[in-house]
Amino acid sequence: MKPETILSGAAKALTREQREFFFANGYLKIDGFISGRWLERLCTVTSAMVDRSRSLTRSDAMFDLETEHTAEHPRLRRLTQPVEHDPTYWEFASNSPITDVAEDLLGPNVRFHHSKLNFKAEAGGVEVKWHQDFPFLPHTNSGMLTIGVYLGEVEANAPLGVVPGSHEGELFSHYNDKDEWVGAIQKRDFERAGIGKAVYLTGCAGTITVHSARAVHGSAQNESGFPRPLLLHMYTAGDAMALTHNPLHSRYNFTMVRGRRPRWIDVDPRPIMLPPDFRTQEGALFKTQYQ
Repeated sequence: MKPETILSGAAKALTREQREFFFANGYLKIDGFISGRWLERLCTVTSAMVDRSRSLTRSDAMFDLETEHTAEHPRLRRLTQPVEHDPTYWEFASNSPITDVAEDLLGPNVRFHHSKLNFKAEAGGVEVKWHQDFPFLPHTNSGMLTIGVYLGEVEANAPLGVVPGSHEGELFSHYNDKDEWVGAIQKRDFERAGIGKAVYLTGCAGTITVHSARAVHGSAQNESGFPRPLLLHMYTAGDAMALTHNPLHSRYNFTMVRGRRPRWIDVDPRPIMLPPDFRTQEGALFKTQYQ
């Protein structure tokens, strides 16, 4: 769905200026958008998840651990698909102010794609290299975005960086010179990708960040004394159909959280880069998305 068509519909959570800013720049930040009871619930359940990880000595399908992780000092990289592990996360993803934001920017028909919680531990939490989300999860069009919620204050503790306007540019190779998938933009392309023009999205707890799946973004290693837990949910427009399977399994993958499944899909004529696990079997796309 084109931006002008989306803008013609009434908004639920955002101002017209905020919606126009997103369409022009490929990202949006709103300070303290999530507050009160929602923020309290998310922080409480996240603390419980951290406690749950204390007994682990190695990463598993649920938790990705830092090498220094211990029961006394838990250090997490990521909680994969939090919506699978506590109903609070799914309630938030499927029916909350951020679901309204997704509808305001994608149109009336919105699918949930996946969720994750990146902790970026203090004193060394790993860098997330510059990349675009779209090459990981190609769809028939670019109606895809990710909404993040800072669960604590973010200032010097490795805020998310985004290159304004990069969503309107090219998709950069996420392969190295040996044609190996590395999931990141190569340094030779940094100048063309505009890395030096990146803006860094700081904010208080409850601040939301929104970025297009085509936007160039990343975050540095966290050298501060404070972690940077960022809860992320990806949504797609109803008329964007997945071209590959979703590698992050959840019972909620492709659930319509707003509106209904459209009868028609939209196909972007621009070239699409495929990740290495692209499925070519007949019917695999439909079986994966609609089973």
